[in-house]
Amino acid sequence: MTSPVVTVRPDASVKEAARLIVTHGFAVLPVVDADDRLLGVVTEADLLRNRLLPDPRELIHDRPPAPTPPAPSGVAGVMTTEVVTAMPDTHAAELGRLMVERHLRAVPVVDRDRLVGIVSRVDVLRTIVRDDDAIARDVAGHLSAAGRRRWDVAVADGVVSLASEGADETDRHIATVVAGCTAGVVGVRIRDEVAEPARR
Repeated sequence: MTSPVVTVRPDASVKEAARLIVTHGFAVLPVVDADDRLLGVVTEADLLRNRLLPDPRELIHDRPPAPTPPAPSGVAGVMTTEVVTAMPDTHAAELGRLMVERHLRAVPVVDRDRLVGIVSRVDVLRTIVRDDDAIARDVAGHLSAAGRRRWDVAVADGVVSLASEGADETDRHIATVVAGCTAGVVGVRIRDEVAEPARR
């Protein structure tokens, strides 16, 4: 998640919003009021819509085009107000699902109606490419904090493999949930055997 977020006010000009998007390389620019409440978003498509004139070369042999009303000059006139948002504790898997199903390039994160961050597709992809050793350390730490028992943790390509002697069904379920909440985990499986310690 990116925080703090570069934002724009609804009374800003379209040109100012376009400059922010170009300068920072954003696909989505949140629109907020003076209290940082999310009012909408401005996308690249919103800014391009009805903003470019037709190719004049195509008009040489054609009749002049019918006059069209001028495009809005302010952000309030072009922004999208029906916005898909997330909470600060929304899991990366849910964010990824929203982005794929709704064709979203970024999702604003709100807390009590106030904008606190924004998550892009790249942010979600970063969880997929996390190093297995880093994932294993995080999973082991989370399981240790849960404090129920000691687990043997192994990770390969984001898939967590867990084992603990004497673990019952409840222990296994809790461990699976805890491990699955760790960034970068793409799967969890429980092993029946605990890995033998390396011999010196």
